Amino acid sequence: MQRLVTLTLVFLDILLALLIWRAAFIVQSAWGRGDVWGQAELSDISIAIVAVNVGVWVGLRACLGLYPGYGLDQTEELRRQTYAVAATLAIVSVFALAFQVGDLLSRLLLVSGFLGLMLFAPLLRSFAKWGMMRAGAWGKPVVILGAGEGGARLVRTLKREWSLGLRPVAVFDSRLAPASGAVEGVPYQGTVADATSWAREWVTDTAVVAMPRARRGSRRLLNRVNAVFRYVIVIPNSTVAEPSAARIRDLGGILGVETKFNLLSPWARRVKRALDLFGVLVGGLLLIPVLLLLVALIKLDSPGPAFYGQMRPGAGGKYFCMWKFRTMHADAELLLTELLQGDPDLQTEWQANQKLNNDPRITRIGRFLRASSLDELPQLWNVLRGEMSLVGPRPMLVEEIDRYDEVYGLYKRVRPGITGLWQVSGRNDTSHEERVEMVAYYVSNWSIWLDLVILARTPGSTVQRRGAY
Repeated sequence: MQRLVTLTLVFLDILLALLIWRAAFIVQSAWGRGDVWGQAELSDISIAIVAVNVGVWVGLRACLGLYPGYGLDQTEELRRQTYAVAATLAIVSVFALAFQVGDLLSRLLLVSGFLGLMLFAPLLRSFAKWGMMRAGAWGKPVVILGAGEGGARLVRTLKREWSLGLRPVAVFDSRLAPASGAVEGVPYQGTVADATSWAREWVTDTAVVAMPRARRGSRRLLNRVNAVFRYVIVIPNSTVAEPSAARIRDLGGILGVETKFNLLSPWARRVKRALDLFGVLVGGLLLIPVLLLLVALIKLDSPGPAFYGQMRPGAGGKYFCMWKFRTMHADAELLLTELLQGDPDLQTEWQANQKLNNDPRITRIGRFLRASSLDELPQLWNVLRGEMSLVGPRPMLVEEIDRYDEVYGLYKRVRPGITGLWQVSGRNDTSHEERVEMVAYYVSNWSIWLDLVILARTPGSTVQRRGAY
């Protein structure tokens, strides 16, 4: 099955590259530069250029482990795909100089071709994985060693993040057996000793160890697991605030683990700010008609201002006024006080999440704005002022600060975002503990690739409206 998946991905990439380079040659011809690949007569040099481009690009993607790419999260996958395009551009430029075909490789041709690969290759890969997942072909079976909370959380994560391609098929443990005979729907098959014979019978080559309590016998456990499984992933018993993007270092025979905090780099902060300004200026201009329409609908639906401002803690612990479209009646605070005084269940719900599932204070247009996340659009002004970012942690309420404990220190290192991990991971369907972990993960593992992945996932999450109220 894995061979079929790999061949499918390679075929789709070759087909995409041929289409993009044909379009690039057509664009070049439209501007009066050279011959057009795709017309009745093909020049030998045009065919050679396309063959070199496609061959180098696919070869680099293979070297970077993108076929099939199991175990790569979307951030790492996007980073490798971008590196493959950039390296291909460099190699093709050297090829053009060596064979003196620079006249056929105009800057317009190169920009068109490589921008096309940069934009459409990740989209094609996402659709291809989704289609193979629906057909039951995407992903390789993995064994989970650990039936406790760590193992259960791992199974939930792998099921939710199906694009990783790690499909849990069995759970084993050294001593803990779940009463239900399964962990999050994955059958419990016995002890770690049973896993060896099970793996040989079902030809499974990957195991994930999520047994933090087994630290004393970890060397013996790993020796037993490594004797059967070719690939072994160990989930460390670490806190949520530690960076997950770590590399193993060999320090003269001493094992070291290197972590990197990207946001300490001035250049990284400048790139993030440049992305914010580009998104605001381009997106804001395109959205002006939508903004004016929403203002009119809010004013027609209920009396009061179209915008609502609320003080929120931001970067460095400084407070700022975060703007939204008004989604509640003008006397919402008075209504909330009356509701909570007369209903203990609502008090409990409000204290847990600072939100109400069926909130009577919300207007008719307000429900649509919240479900579609369009109420967040005025925060583009906050981004322009440097108070927020396009991507960042969910802006917390003032009264939530104490509940974040030491993670609030991480929160203050970055600007809160219009969108972020919370918005693309279920929003209000997530627990407070999960929100805290999302803040810690984002700040500790920030990269421009992570921001781009979150931005790409935001429209889909908005359309699905999962957890939005």
